[in-house]
Amino acid sequence: MRGILIVTFFLLVRLTQANYLFIPMDEKQANHLKAYGIAYWVLRSENEVDWLLNYRGGSFMTKFHPAIQNELVIRGVSFEVISDAQANQIISEIASPAVNYDIMKLEKYPRIAVYSPKTAQPWDDAVTLVLTYAEIPYDVIYDDEILTGVLPKYDWLHLHHEDFTGQYGKFYGSFSNMPWYIEAQKEAEETARRNGFHKVSQLKLAVAKRIKEFVAGGGFMFAMCSATDSYDISLAAEGVDICERMFDGDPADPHAQEKLDYEKTFAFTDFRLVRDPYQYEFSNIDNPPNERGLRQANDYFALFEFSAKWDPIPTMLTQNHAKVIKGFFGQTTGFKSQLIKPDVVIMGENKEIKESKYIHGVMGKGFWTFYGGHDPEDYQHQVGEEHTDLNQHPNSPGYRLILNNVLFPAAKKKKQKT
Repeated sequence: MRGILIVTFFLLVRLTQANYLFIPMDEKQANHLKAYGIAYWVLRSENEVDWLLNYRGGSFMTKFHPAIQNELVIRGVSFEVISDAQANQIISEIASPAVNYDIMKLEKYPRIAVYSPKTAQPWDDAVTLVLTYAEIPYDVIYDDEILTGVLPKYDWLHLHHEDFTGQYGKFYGSFSNMPWYIEAQKEAEETARRNGFHKVSQLKLAVAKRIKEFVAGGGFMFAMCSATDSYDISLAAEGVDICERMFDGDPADPHAQEKLDYEKTFAFTDFRLVRDPYQYEFSNIDNPPNERGLRQANDYFALFEFSAKWDPIPTMLTQNHAKVIKGFFGQTTGFKSQLIKPDVVIMGENKEIKESKYIHGVMGKGFWTFYGGHDPEDYQHQVGEEHTDLNQHPNSPGYRLILNNVLFPAAKKKKQKT
């Protein structure tokens, strides 16, 4: 009996010393993607998380609780149980001006919406894939919901593989006879009429402007693939018909190019429209495969390093255990660097071909991020192809960039003790 009491005493002492859970995000992490889901789960449980910028790949630290420890074990996320003294030692190390580290306190879980059609599409979406895999909840909203004013309910909005110009992804040349294309066009036209618009391009512009208001009011917007450049093109072409007859029933304005207003865009300027309705490009913003001159074996982009203490936002968004990331195609693969506005922050770039892959900016009180390409773990994703199984890619650096953006709205810089 005395022996049991002694063992119990030492276990209690150990628990009182185990004041923190440390979740490494360097190469020692077994599942980087689910670690983000743990951070989100802790926030939903009304606990705080410290995001240790640049420290061991952007690690997390939170107060010890048996329920959190149990969840880490269940989800297969690597962690260390550390004492209060060890946690203070990490904090002191991070505070040193000699190192490029900082602490970002995550206090409140962001409410997440994904802008996506409600009907099945013949392609997957990297963001919904990784949110589901990481067990981070989200709502699916589309044109009707945005136009009825739901956006203020959310903190973070992702734009699904989308065409905001009203040209149905410019899939006409290859897929206009496919049942999914015909149904998508019919559904879009019905939605436009239901909301009082004569054309789908007018509907999409109205949605784009609501999203712009959401960002300017303090929201966070993240877009990938064709939702990046088509969004800016839609804003620039307000009041200008850039759609040919097969898209909206009448010819495009022959002087559309000269009428574009680049002042209205988020990221891009001085771009040229691709007027051919049979060509699978919206403009010259994108670097198409025949211009890039790269193969899968040598297609990479590098993340820039920022000052954690003085430039915490891009530092947070580039947290990773790798600084060179595999490239991947999309309808919009990457952005020509010379067509990006000077106030935009380029966070990932292939300097050899002057292609920006990962960019960020401020709009009013809010923030936006554009990420070129379709699926970070599927180099050349095809329409109708099977979706990526993230169980095979739990440590994907390319997918980590998406999840950095998901946690971004929860952040508040932590004041260091003096």
